[in-house]
Amino acid sequence: MYPSAAPAGCPPYNSKNGHGNGLYPLPQAFLQHHQQLAEAPRNIANTNFHGRTLPAGPSDIPLYDWKPSPSTPPGPHASALANGRKRHSGDHSPYNLKRQHFSSPVPHYGSPPAVGTSPSVSRPGPRETQSTLIQHSPLSPQPSAPRMPPLWGENPRSSLQAYAKDKLSGQMVELFEACQQQSTDLERKELCRAQLQREIQRLFPLVRLYLAGSSLSGFGSRNSDADLCLVIQAAPVDQRNDAVYVLSLIQQLFYRLSYIERPQLIRAKVPILKFRDKVSGVEFDLNVNNTVGIRNTFLLRSYAYAERRVRPIILVVKRWARHHRINDASKGTLSSYTLVLMVLHYLQTLPEPVIPSLQNEYPECFSPSMDIHRVPEGPRDIPPYSSSNQASLGELLLGFLKYYTSVFRWDKQVISVREAKALPKSNSLEWRDKFICVEEPFDGTNTARAVHEKVKFDAIKAQFAESWQMLQLRRDLNFILPIRNTIQR
Repeated sequence: MYPSAAPAGCPPYNSKNGHGNGLYPLPQAFLQHHQQLAEAPRNIANTNFHGRTLPAGPSDIPLYDWKPSPSTPPGPHASALANGRKRHSGDHSPYNLKRQHFSSPVPHYGSPPAVGTSPSVSRPGPRETQSTLIQHSPLSPQPSAPRMPPLWGENPRSSLQAYAKDKLSGQMVELFEACQQQSTDLERKELCRAQLQREIQRLFPLVRLYLAGSSLSGFGSRNSDADLCLVIQAAPVDQRNDAVYVLSLIQQLFYRLSYIERPQLIRAKVPILKFRDKVSGVEFDLNVNNTVGIRNTFLLRSYAYAERRVRPIILVVKRWARHHRINDASKGTLSSYTLVLMVLHYLQTLPEPVIPSLQNEYPECFSPSMDIHRVPEGPRDIPPYSSSNQASLGELLLGFLKYYTSVFRWDKQVISVREAKALPKSNSLEWRDKFICVEEPFDGTNTARAVHEKVKFDAIKAQFAESWQMLQLRRDLNFILPIRNTIQR
């Protein structure tokens, strides 16, 4: 399926000097850094590309070899009662880790289909899986193969039909079931990720390439792009200079791969390399060391499978926003990530919350200081959440539109999923003079900073108000989002 790099014009990997025959003149300090990681992983001396000292990462990270027992004990809060609501724990832990392979909640009736390795895609070689030194390095290669989760989380008897007894809710279920990402979609992305990791390791032998974003969080759709994060070192990377340099080298590599189309380097606050995989037809965005994206992927994934109404309402809201052209951060409107946080915040702040703050209730699972390569393992013991709120999907969608039309104070409040409440807007630089303030759950930045023009802000507010009024009157999703056209697209 994927041709090897050498026939495609890329020189073979040279194990003596750690880079491709001098084709790509890597900075000497960076090469020395990777050589030190390979030769002495227990005595790391981190330097960045310009030779400045960086904080040392953990000296030894063993292989993940966590094996679930037939009945994994629930998390520390599994039996806690809160406001008359209790948590349930299934017979299996929702997150099973074995040798860095991430799996999603497994229902009682069987496991979800594993993402297999195509016979035409070679398995990782000895450099990736058999070198003891590399395995124990903080930047050891990650042969991860995400597994597609079951549709409704832990309980196979649960169904959205209990929340879809009215016309509007039924339309939302129809749209969700037609547009949600399928296991085959995730398999295609994972196969490409695994192959690209092998190719990139020709330049940087000890890196890991992570699939992130909606593709892995559970909020993706059939035509979602895929986000990739290349982790090259434990310490932060200078995004303006070093990340751009690394991406420019990878861009040169990708030009030589016959299955990669249109690699384009985008210089931004977090620079990315955009490209298309001809085999899968998927568009990818690749960044370097933007590890907060990996952390929030697994946080959102935990919310996605905590309550079965979360995924459908978020997919519908994202489609609605895209239809009305208020879902494009590059054009000064809302990013998909911001929309997800806005929905989660609304569901958290209802008189009877649909979901809690997972960061508050399970701080040890989502610690911002957790080593990035252990993040997939963090939420493995979080049980499903049982809410006393039994509102239908249609009622929740109406409430979401109403909340941001007439309840939430844009000029005085900050949306916080971390705290499960609206925080008072301070005069700090992050929030001052910003039209929309949405707190990133890990680094505290404003995910809605792209909305910097009043005309765009006014258009967003107007669309919320117009859609709420129309939906309240008609109770038909087609009046704010044409279902048939959306599914066909």
